[in-house]
Amino acid sequence: MPSTTVRTSGPRTASGHGGGSAKQIVVVGGGYVGMYTALRLQKKLRRELRRGEVGITVIDPQSYMTYQPFLPEAAAGNLEPRHVVAPLRKVLGRCRIVNGYATRIDHASKKVTICPAGTRTDGVAERDIDYDVLVVAAGSISKTLPIPGLAECGIGFKTIEEAIFLRNHVLHQLDIAASNPGDEQVRKRALTFVFVGAGFAGIEAIGELEDMARDACKWFPTIDESEMRWMMVEATDRILPEVGPEMGRWTADALRRRGIEVKLKTLLKSAEKRHIVLSDGEEFDAGTLVWTAGVKPHPLLKESDLPLDDKGRLKATADLTVEGLQGVYTAGDNAAVPDLSGKGEFTAPNAQHAVRQARRLADNIVADLHGKPRKPYEHAYVGSVASLGLHKGVANAYGIQLRGLPAWFMHRTYHLSRMPTLNRKFRITMDWTLAFFFQREIISLAELERPRQEFELAAGRSRENVTA
Repeated sequence: MPSTTVRTSGPRTASGHGGGSAKQIVVVGGGYVGMYTALRLQKKLRRELRRGEVGITVIDPQSYMTYQPFLPEAAAGNLEPRHVVAPLRKVLGRCRIVNGYATRIDHASKKVTICPAGTRTDGVAERDIDYDVLVVAAGSISKTLPIPGLAECGIGFKTIEEAIFLRNHVLHQLDIAASNPGDEQVRKRALTFVFVGAGFAGIEAIGELEDMARDACKWFPTIDESEMRWMMVEATDRILPEVGPEMGRWTADALRRRGIEVKLKTLLKSAEKRHIVLSDGEEFDAGTLVWTAGVKPHPLLKESDLPLDDKGRLKATADLTVEGLQGVYTAGDNAAVPDLSGKGEFTAPNAQHAVRQARRLADNIVADLHGKPRKPYEHAYVGSVASLGLHKGVANAYGIQLRGLPAWFMHRTYHLSRMPTLNRKFRITMDWTLAFFFQREIISLAELERPRQEFELAAGRSRENVTA
């Protein structure tokens, strides 16, 4: 499909116009780094934006930023899904939001090629967006392996869509088991849940979803809690390395006390037709397979002329610029940012660093525009908190180790303080308050995956063809 080149004008401001000759700042990615960078830029450059001297464009497939630390609570039904995302158009009112996929970055000609919304459905043409200043904040995607059956049966845990799918799916598995009391094979497969990867995403996901499913069992008289099999598979010899070995061992023991199997030094070898084969020789069927075994830089980076390291990340300086290039900045999961705190060679790919890097990145852009010196990013990692279900958690912050209720409370308090906008903070607080007085919902909306099924039946298609 042919592409067109568009010189982005400044966003509409209070004065109602932008400037075609404005210096264009293009932010690729609307996640932590992208949104927080644009948010700080629109604050620091408000005069320039008002005068039409600068324009800020944010490119992202979604119109919202997902606050990933709250995904497990959304999956468990503790939080309304819409409350854990921040709408970009509301938060970034002085920026131009372009929904679409960036497919190539050509810095030699200072262009970003995008497939805008409507490309696949309405035949909208690809187009190029020019820039003067570029922020690459594309983030990361799940790091998968060529394991037979993984692509067909597995699901990740990085997006709000995946979290809500898993909530509906897990509850639907209980529906399947309860509706087939005489078929032991079907029940056993439906009630087996396998998670691969014992980092934050995997541990919090299995902790919250197991807690939700156990709570839901009281409404399924034909299902006993002991029939459910929850398993965490980890290739290394420890879980949650971020909280330290002692707290990692405590977390593993806490999960095992709840009946969750924790298999260390174990690999997933195959998952064809939902038949799980592990490296320790065990084989069984599982209705649920969740893959949280690491991330890798966004594939967009390979479709660019920007310098990459051996792991596919952008080579970044301590000033959060791309090595050897003028006007290109980066941070977050897709960047190899030097760790000046001395804790490691590069900063860890987590939300704590991403939010702080975004602020420094934006300040350095402003400094360059105003002819002032940039400052390097330096932040010592202060610790980690993780939720293991309702009233359960683990934390290691400033050298203080907490577990159980105090850690769970710290997890909620810390992440609530980091959630953007007062609106979302208030809504999340209300969700938690209502949950204190009312029981969790156990409704599975699995049919959301097939929204046209009922209409197709009405149009005369057979049920076999509709559900195929």
